[in-house]
Amino acid sequence: MRRRLITAVAVASLTAPLAIAATAGSASAAPRAAKTPVVDFNKDGYADLAISAPGAYDSDVPGSVSIVYGSAAGPDKANAVTISRATAGVPGSSSDGGHFGNRTAAADLDGDGYTDLAVNGGKKAVVLWGSAQGLTGSGSTTLATSGGGITAGDFNGDGKGDLVTAEYPEPEDPMENDDEGMTIAYGPFTRDGKAASSQQVVTSQTFGPGDFVAGDVTGDGADDIVTSHGFEEAAYDSKLWKGGENGVATTPQKLAPSLGGAVADIDGDGYGDFVTRDIGGNFEDMPYQKGTVRVRYGSASGLSDRTTKITQDTAGVPGAGEEGDEFGTAITAGDVNGDGYADVAVGVPNEDIGTTADAGSVVILKGSRTGLTGTGAQAFDQSKAGVPGASEKGDKFGATVLLSDTNKDGKADLTVGAPGEDGAYADSGAVWHLRGSASGLTTTGIDSFGPAAIGAREKGGVQFGVFLGH
Repeated sequence: MRRRLITAVAVASLTAPLAIAATAGSASAAPRAAKTPVVDFNKDGYADLAISAPGAYDSDVPGSVSIVYGSAAGPDKANAVTISRATAGVPGSSSDGGHFGNRTAAADLDGDGYTDLAVNGGKKAVVLWGSAQGLTGSGSTTLATSGGGITAGDFNGDGKGDLVTAEYPEPEDPMENDDEGMTIAYGPFTRDGKAASSQQVVTSQTFGPGDFVAGDVTGDGADDIVTSHGFEEAAYDSKLWKGGENGVATTPQKLAPSLGGAVADIDGDGYGDFVTRDIGGNFEDMPYQKGTVRVRYGSASGLSDRTTKITQDTAGVPGAGEEGDEFGTAITAGDVNGDGYADVAVGVPNEDIGTTADAGSVVILKGSRTGLTGTGAQAFDQSKAGVPGASEKGDKFGATVLLSDTNKDGKADLTVGAPGEDGAYADSGAVWHLRGSASGLTTTGIDSFGPAAIGAREKGGVQFGVFLGH
């Protein structure tokens, strides 16, 4: 029998935000600043939100994804739509289970200019096609994958959206060959869900990818892939697989163990930098860690040896590192203040606020010419002036984070998920939306809402906001 990653790794990867990928294009000798592709399902220029409510793993909630469209005023709750297996046109039925929406991946898969959404949950993942009306169930179709770890990018730099998953063919004789790997499906996809081509890459023996982070590290216009690996309690080396015009290279660069993160140009040199949680060598230690964010800076040849480590004890960072905070559980990157450098939002879902355990917080770290620092860092929680709500035990504010420009002003806005937030029912979940500005994130115009505010299911521990698709 093939050995698999421990459950803790798989579960943690579901809440790790996907990478901030570079703008696609043909390969070039000159590096290009990695930019955030806009997730725009209706092609109106405003970034849209895909907010998952898959329910807890031990619940029978079938799951759903809510689409909240961007506008000049930010998230447009009045025109939000919620899609599940019960939605007309979506393949399968609610009885299929699988916690629909436990992971999503957004990209223009068919090359029509509208962002599409691949949704995990059930025996096969499905793709919801973007249109002038946004996302609906109409015409949606199954993919050839169950969607394990599904992540989007442009891995051959042709401008078409691609998908990578942790699926790999079972060996004919597991006693002789226990290779694990990943499958890259290259766009454009047809409307019946078929990729233009596919590539299978052996990533390791006995322990396959537990997570993917995608983005253009080398500045060549093709996204690269970071895979994480482990078995039982042991965390093994992560690996960088370079993308290129001929597809993904089959020989990786070895990295320190990691889980989740983002690729973005922190120092403005045109190369994507890998921002991740420094987890050490043992997964069982993670719940007890204060937490460390590690940046390894990009170059034309891959990730360089230049690194930065930041904790809550770093000068300028609000708060203090305490056992079990898990600073870095969720990471996203984008230019909050419009200065040309990617900033980093760090989720600290187990942060105690006063005497309230695991209420959670988010810290914003600023990018600069010299890289990521604690200078000018900001922190937000539900007890901070101007932030709606109240810090309560187990809210886990900051369990998920996403930087995207929902109001199209050139500055990234922050969406924060708190899947443990209680509404009329326990663990119904909620999200907060803070706007970017020249001085950083601001509570001016802040918004917060749970599933009931957009007509989505609230009962049953749905955990609205446990994954933020992009």
